[in-house]
Amino acid sequence: MREDFTVAEATAADWDEVVSWTEAEGWNPGHGDAACFRPTDPAGFLVGRLDGRVVSACSVVAYSPDYAFLGYYLVHPDYRGTGLGLATWKAALPHAEGRVIGLDAVPAQRDLYIRSGFTPAYDNVRYTGTPRTLPAADGAGTVGSVTPYHLDAISAYDSGCFPAERHAFLSRWLTADRHTARVLLDDNGHVTGYGVVRPAHHGVRIGPLFADTAEGAGALFAALAAGLPADVPLSLDVPSHNDAATSLAVAAGLTESSRCTRMYSAPPPATRSQAVFATTTLELG
Repeated sequence: MREDFTVAEATAADWDEVVSWTEAEGWNPGHGDAACFRPTDPAGFLVGRLDGRVVSACSVVAYSPDYAFLGYYLVHPDYRGTGLGLATWKAALPHAEGRVIGLDAVPAQRDLYIRSGFTPAYDNVRYTGTPRTLPAADGAGTVGSVTPYHLDAISAYDSGCFPAERHAFLSRWLTADRHTARVLLDDNGHVTGYGVVRPAHHGVRIGPLFADTAEGAGALFAALAAGLPADVPLSLDVPSHNDAATSLAVAAGLTESSRCTRMYSAPPPATRSQAVFATTTLELG
């Protein structure tokens, strides 16, 4: 390894540059994602520098003492095949010491992660298109705007759908500029689902979309898609093991545009997987 190559915590400007690489790779990042992501665990966002230039990146976000998520494993095209990516990976992994690590692997990297000890669990399938209106379902619940009053209840609900508590992240994600968040409540005012839509490099993206039932997920989807201009494409990442989620995406007129494989270094904490109709992000889980 070259002596002038170093790996260190990224600055905000560094990570903005990394996000620009993801645009070129076709990841279709959301506008302002970095501002929500980095505060979750700033020490987990690393970049490799060669002669002072950012040439590689990897994030390992430690959500809890038991769970971390790896993402943004990238090397600038000019420096691929030089070993700098692997060096960055090796520098980043110790940040997750003692934790189960999750990641979403693009097809080209899947075998690499398997050789590194990760096991495939399911695919996250990106569905994209101009959504059509879904028929209203009886008994779905009441959809409303998210207010600060809802944050604690949404965070508690989220903890059943995600392998760790992420109250601080949600406080940013639900209220970020140009994000629209909706909550689903039952007749007693209890949270039975929620979702977020945000503008992306191309169109908009929904994530997460969590709900107790397919009817509730459909009601949330309809609320999040309401008011979109007719020519704006919408994308969401659907877990392949949730047939109801796939059916919802297809019923909305969306088609598969890409897929990644969710992988884990060991069995992850249990979640209510059938309530996950769309994952939050492929970068942070």
